[in-house]
Amino acid sequence: MGSRVLNRPIRIVALTEPGRALSDKLHLALTTTAHDCEQWFKPKPFTEQVQNAFSSGSALVLICATGIAVRTLAPVIRDKKSDPPVLVLDESGKFVIPILSGHEGGANQWAAEVAAMIQAQPVITSANAYLNPRYVAGMGCERNCPTEELQSLLENSVAQAGISLQQISSITSIDIKHDEAGLIELASKMGASYHTFSASELSRVEAQLTTRSEYVFNTVGVYGVAESAALTGARRLGDGLCELILPKQKSRKATCAIARIYSTQS
Repeated sequence: MGSRVLNRPIRIVALTEPGRALSDKLHLALTTTAHDCEQWFKPKPFTEQVQNAFSSGSALVLICATGIAVRTLAPVIRDKKSDPPVLVLDESGKFVIPILSGHEGGANQWAAEVAAMIQAQPVITSANAYLNPRYVAGMGCERNCPTEELQSLLENSVAQAGISLQQISSITSIDIKHDEAGLIELASKMGASYHTFSASELSRVEAQLTTRSEYVFNTVGVYGVAESAALTGARRLGDGLCELILPKQKSRKATCAIARIYSTQS
């Protein structure tokens, strides 16, 4: 989970029985990483409970109509630099919408992570979406991983992120994979560039990783290849906000993450 959300209490609020079933699923996924995550089903008094949680700094997942969320929180919204992130989910679990603190509070990245947990579609509506989003796939793999497995993982990942394969500017990895035939072939098939980075370069984005593997660190010197490479590659494409829109996904022999940066340059 995004580091800006990870240290906040999380409150999942549901108002219907289908919403409660979705809350159960999400709570199970979130409690593996969040230190304080609670489910609230039809809390009473609703408005007071939700407003108090927001005002105290809790990140909110509201499984309800967007209108209910907006009307409930409007009186206590203060500043995008201090307000906690808020997500709205439909009760069927098809969409995840960050409605507050998208960039400053990490809600946009958190929405992508939550969507991946429940196989939903993140819906990012921030104004930056009208600039020039650039996407980079970071990938790690076992030596001699088949191109077919890498391609399947990448295709599944871009679908999960809600973008197309054609929007991927480049495939990136750690420098020990500079000669990895499967990754090179995949980039060539896509008409995308292939770049690798040293452990030192990848370590500069460590604070943005959603997961950290001691095993990977002891093996290659970074806590995660896919996420680090995606973020590092995206940072080289512009000077805007860089964020993960899809955290690490895994196949049997490979990993993949997708990062995005906004730039006014073509």
